[in-house]
Order: sequence, then C-alpha cells, then structure tokens
Amino acid sequence: MQKDNANITLITASAPIASKTHGGRAKCLQRLVRLDLPVPRTVALSFQSVHAIAAGRLPEMETLLAPFGESPLLCVRPSSEDPDWGGPGAILNIGMNDALYVEFCDVLGPEAAAQIYLRFVQAYAIHVARLDPDLFEGIEADGQEGLSAALKAYEDEAEEPFPQEPSVQLAAVLRSMARAWEGTTARLLRQAKGAPADAGLGLVVQQMVFGIGAGESGSGVIQLVDSATGQAQITGRYLSQSQGRDALQKGAAALFLEVDERGPSLEELAPEAFSALKAYTALMREKLREEMQAEFAVENGKVHLLDGVRISRSARAAVRIAVDLANDGIIPREEALLRVEPRALNELLHRQIDPHARRDRIATGVAASPGAATGRIVFTSSEAQASAARAEPCVLVRRETSPEDIRGMHVAVAVLTERGGMTSHAAVIGRGMGLPCVVGASSLVFNLQKKTLTSSDGRVFKEGDTITVDGTSGDVLVGEPAMLEATHDDAFLELMDWSDAVRDIGVRANADTPNDAITARNFGAEGIGLCRTEHMFFEADRLTPMREMIFADKPQDRRAALERLLPMQRDDFTELFRIMQGKPVCIRLLDPPLHEFLPHDKVGCRELAEALDLPLSDVTRRVEALGEYNPMLGMRGVRLGVTVPEIYDMQARAIFEATIAASRDGDPVVPEIMIPLVSAMREVELVKTRIDAVAAAVRTETGEDFEFRLGVMVETPRAALRAEEIAPYVSFLSFGTNDLTQMTYGLSRDDAGRFMSTYVQQGVYPEDPFHTLDIEGVGELLEIGATRGRKAEPDLVLSICGEHGGNPESIAFCRNAGFNYVSCSPFRVPVARLAAAQLALRDKIG
Repeated sequence: MQKDNANITLITASAPIASKTHGGRAKCLQRLVRLDLPVPRTVALSFQSVHAIAAGRLPEMETLLAPFGESPLLCVRPSSEDPDWGGPGAILNIGMNDALYVEFCDVLGPEAAAQIYLRFVQAYAIHVARLDPDLFEGIEADGQEGLSAALKAYEDEAEEPFPQEPSVQLAAVLRSMARAWEGTTARLLRQAKGAPADAGLGLVVQQMVFGIGAGESGSGVIQLVDSATGQAQITGRYLSQSQGRDALQKGAAALFLEVDERGPSLEELAPEAFSALKAYTALMREKLREEMQAEFAVENGKVHLLDGVRISRSARAAVRIAVDLANDGIIPREEALLRVEPRALNELLHRQIDPHARRDRIATGVAASPGAATGRIVFTSSEAQASAARAEPCVLVRRETSPEDIRGMHVAVAVLTERGGMTSHAAVIGRGMGLPCVVGASSLVFNLQKKTLTSSDGRVFKEGDTITVDGTSGDVLVGEPAMLEATHDDAFLELMDWSDAVRDIGVRANADTPNDAITARNFGAEGIGLCRTEHMFFEADRLTPMREMIFADKPQDRRAALERLLPMQRDDFTELFRIMQGKPVCIRLLDPPLHEFLPHDKVGCRELAEALDLPLSDVTRRVEALGEYNPMLGMRGVRLGVTVPEIYDMQARAIFEATIAASRDGDPVVPEIMIPLVSAMREVELVKTRIDAVAAAVRTETGEDFEFRLGVMVETPRAALRAEEIAPYVSFLSFGTNDLTQMTYGLSRDDAGRFMSTYVQQGVYPEDPFHTLDIEGVGELLEIGATRGRKAEPDLVLSICGEHGGNPESIAFCRNAGFNYVSCSPFRVPVARLAAAQLALRDKIG
C-alpha cells in the first residue's frame, strides 16, 4: 500500500512511520508489531493525508479498505504527535450494516450482534452525522427491537436511511474527525495543552476485535504501576461483553484484573489471558523504556492489544517511575533525571488539592507560594496566634503583609492578600516557609474594619468562615476540598543524589529562622545564601528594645538599647551555624527602613508610649518624622549602616561571637556578612572599616581567632555598573534580583500585580519580570556586574539570592555567566538542584 501512497500505510515492522508524520499512536502500534505482540491489522493515515481529507480530498476508499478483506469491521482512532494533545474520540464498529448484522446473529448470537450494530448507529449519528444525542434517550428496548428503533430514529432525523456501504461510512468518519481537529475549538484546546496551532493529526484505521460474543470476551486496560504513586501495582479494569474503554465508564460492572477480595477478577475468570496480558505489558515496559497502559480486547479467551499509551502520572509517580526504570537498567540515570520536570517537584513538597475534588472558586490571584491549606479566616497576626493556641488552623487575610506580620504567618496554614505580586513580602516569606500563599486577589473586596471578604458574585465571608488557599493555582475556594499529602520518599531522595552528582553550580537556600535552616538542610542546600536579619527583630521580646533604639537620640543611648538585643542575635546566629554544620551562612545586615518597626495606628502608638514611658504626643511625632514618601528608596540598607552605625556594629559583634561559640563544639564556621542596597564604593569602605574594627575587638576580648567574608548585595543598577571599584573591598557579590528588577524597571514589586497580567497579555513584557528573570535588561546588568567585578578580582564569588534563584531559566543564565551558586527559598532547593543537573546533562549531550 505504501508503495502507491506514502500517506496511507499498512503498519508493519518496516513501514515508514514516524511520530512527526503519522503521530504517536501509529508509531507505538508499529513498535508493538515489531515486538510480535498480537496487534490487529492497522492502517496509518499521515498528517498530510488527514489535512487533505479535512479539505475534502478523500483517499481512494477501496484501496484503504483492501487490507481488511471482505466485510470489514473497523475502528478509527486519532494519532496526534503528542498523546497529551488529545484528538477526536474513537469510532468503533465501522462497516456494520444490515447484511453483517444477519451474519453476526448466526455467529455471535442476536443479542451480541444487535449490541454491536446499535453502538455504531448511535456513535455515527452523534459524532459523524451530528444529530442530537437526545434522539436516542427515549429508546428503552434492547436487542433487535432497540436496534430497529435507533435505525428509524436516524432515518427520520437525517431524512435518509442509515448508510450501508462500509466505504461510505468510513469516508464520513474520516472527514468528520479530520474537520473536528482543524476546528477553532479543537485548536484552542490543544494550544492550551502546549501544542502548536498547526499541529497535525494522524488517524489509525484498525480491524475490530469484537469483545462481544461467544466464550470469554470483553475489553479493558492494564498498567503495571499506580498513576498516583508510581509504585508497582497492577491496575486497570476489565468488562465482559464490552468494547473499547467501556470498562472505565462510571457505573460499569467491571472486574478487577488480578485476584482482589473486593470482587471478581479477570485472573480468576480467564487465567491464561491474564497471564498473557501481564507478560505483554512487562515486555512493553522493557522494550519501549516506559511505563505503558495497554488497551486490550479478549475474544473467546484470546488477548489482542489495541493500543499502548504512556500512562498518566502525578509528579510523585513520575519520580518513582523514572528512578525505578533506571534502577532496573532499562534507562540510564542521566535519562531518568531528564524525564522529570523540575517544577513538578513542587507537587511532592507541598500538600495539593486532589485533582478530582470539587472546586467552589470565589477568587483567583497570583499563585505566589505553592501548596494548599484549609483554615478559618483571621484578619490579624494576634488573631492568628490565638487561633493557633486553640489548635484551630487559620488563614491569615491581609491587604498586604509587612515584617510585623511574621508572627501571624508562622502560625497560619496559609496567607491571602489583596495586593502584591511574585516578590511581595507575603510571596517571598511564604515560599521561604513553605506556606501556601495567594496574593493580588483583587476581585475580593477586603473590609478589614468589618472583618469580611466579599466575592464578585456577592457572597460574604466573615472571620471564622472556612476557606482553602491553593497557592499552586492561585485559587481561593470555599470549604475544605480533599487533599493529597506531600511526600519525600526514597525515590525522590535518590533522584536528588543523582542530581548532585552531575550538576556544576551550587545551590543554597534563603533562610531566616532555625526552622527555615533545618528545612534547607533537609532539602540538600549547600548553605544559606541569604539570611534576612530583620525578621529576627519582630518577636515580642525584641520589638520593644528595637523601638527604644529607634527613639534614642544619642549614640550611647542607642548602644544601650542594642546591648539588650545583642545576646538574642548571638543566640540566633549560633543556632543557624550549628544547624548548617559548617556549611556557609551568608547573613544580610539589617535592610528595611526603621519605620517598619513602629506602630501605624493609635492603639499601637499608645502601647508603645506606655512601654517607653513617653507622652503619646512624643511617640506620634517620632513615628511621623520617620515616615518617608518612598521608604523602599529611602533610609534603608547600607544607608542605615552609615547613618546609624551602632546597628551594624551590634550585628557584626553578634555574628563574630556566635562564630566562636559554634566553632567550639562543631565544624569551623566562616560567616559571610552581606551589606545590602549598596550603590557607592565609599559606603562599602565605611561599613567595612567598622566591621573590621568590631572583629579586631572580639578577637582581643576573647583571645579567639576566626575568619569571615564580607560581601555586597547588588540590588541597585549603579552597584552593578560600578562593580569594578567595589570588588577590591569584598569577597563576593550576591545579586538581589527582586530589588534590582524593581529599580531597573521602575516598578513596585508589591503593586505591579494589579496590571502585570494585562502587560503580559498585550505583549509589553513576555513574562512577569518578577517571576522570570529579564535576561535582556536585568540580565545584562548581572553580566556587566559579573564581568567588571571579576576584572578587578578574578576569584570574586558570584551568586544570585533573589527569588529568581529557583527558576530553571535563571539557573541556566547563571551557569552561562560563570556564577558560583544560586540561592532560593528552601522548598525550591530540590527544584534548583534538578534543574541545574538537567542543564549540565544537556550541555554534555550537546
């Protein structure tokens, strides 16, 4: 056949068939034929042929039908290049007509013959002739009576008798399926699945295996692993006297495959057929190098394989399957690493909503931190703490969070905010803590005075009502849907070990607390790349002395207040060093503006006045005086270190004393101290001089020697441009891409979420630059800073510690730019490790 028409090909072991020309189903069937498996005779139509059919140019039907002999009974199935792209549904029993019905009555019996014919009439009427499905709902009779009623209903509605010629039937089916694929709806659906707009469709025409008739006959599907877990387990269903995928229909009286205490099984009913099925599927796994689901039919006890598809799988199952295939010697480890999508690991590391659960959606925002959690609505951190004390899970709802909300975030199960984007405070801290978070849910009306949320459809939710936050999809749901638990099983750990063996860039974690550090270490981080010290000051026992320091007018008064904070900071750092067990810990000196540590309402100001024994008017004036028009560009970061140097002096002393304490009973500690928001060489020079002086004083006082490294967090464009003059003063440059993106674009990272989706949709930006690193703009600044910094200091260590550090695309950029490591939220460390390994492998493969 292929000699006459290369686009219509009988599937044989040597036929010229490829996924790119005939589709994945056709190619898989050819592979099964090559394995001498019992595949019914099949003809493949190429993409080009199907496109011609859609345009009205049908192939020679007699030629197409010739391989199937006299009175053929056929099915047609779609064969797209990627099975995930879908296609029109299969049509079975093509060729069935009045004459064949009479013949089958003698061979199979009247009931079976009528069932086969009736099924085809209904499928043809609905999917090919496009008649109303309701046409057949009133037919209650079975057998010949039901068939006669269906044929009459077809004739009345179509105004012509049901077609009897197999060539006419097949031509109509092919034309219908081809045109359905090229329709607007189908094109949009497959584009949503990642298919190109012009993706081709092949069709396979296959000889029917009845699955209905004498002896043990039926149909079903089988696979050797569980799709949810990837564990070895024979799963699937079998239904006697059925065709296609009837066994999977809801309500079908299907049998189990192997012996099962819950009901009868194919293994008991037809042990030889079951044994053959197991052997065939195991051979497919070995030779096709993949876990496959086989669609099969049993005809009078004999098994036929109708199709084989790569099984659908959860992220957990994908990891298990890849690792098991490698351990069984079927694929190399390198291929196993490349088969797992790095971002899919988020599903393993966080609880997720069961994909089969009902979703009563009230809003959709930015999916800022993956995972899902259910809890009662609370509107303040104090309410969250009270709820946690009662052992009641709660969702913290805020317009936007600030550092003072840390205590509430630590006890909440999820966070929901009205404002914000991917790098807003709630998003960054949520990802670091592994806390599900949706930000920018602006379709909800937040009334913090009345403590209500109002959805766009008018529903009102009060404090105490139960909602679910899905930080993976960005959905906010009513009630408590079923969940799938996180898992870090042996297969996941093994895959991570393989990743570490091949990757060539370091992966650290952004961790601010002991719990963060433990999570980071457990997820395989090679150290801490960013410890934000400001979060340590918001605990109740620290906030008062911090505020005393802010209110102090003289250096000696500031130092007195900071003396109370020193032992607390020292203990914080000592614990971090001990948890990381000698791995590097990079500590960023205090960064936020001082007003963030002060109250913003009358109640808070009154409480502060009482704590400081000051008139309320003095407190109010000081709070107002410290206010800034644009605090994110005001007196924060290194500017605090220069103008209020006592803060950095205290922090440096705490770091050095913690270094000595942690090194006494563990691995030697070499802390890394990072100066934030630098824009000028002189800033670094001034801070370095004071830190060196503190180090010398601690060495003298303790008689202990220690090492430390000083570095700069490059967050301003000027720091990147002047890296050559900054580099001689430091050991490392760590690019804070959150603020660097904000300053490069002139965008507020907290407010950009309000219009960013519109910008992306209209092509202003290809992606949200706070979510995906802007290689052309911000990336060029990174390259300039890296090149100029290493021009002055060739051994300068380079890294990024913004949230982009966990993105595979950002890691690729950093590898190419010669960076030493990336740092990201603890829960993104496994994603970064796998992504880095895949990049190294692809470079090796070329």
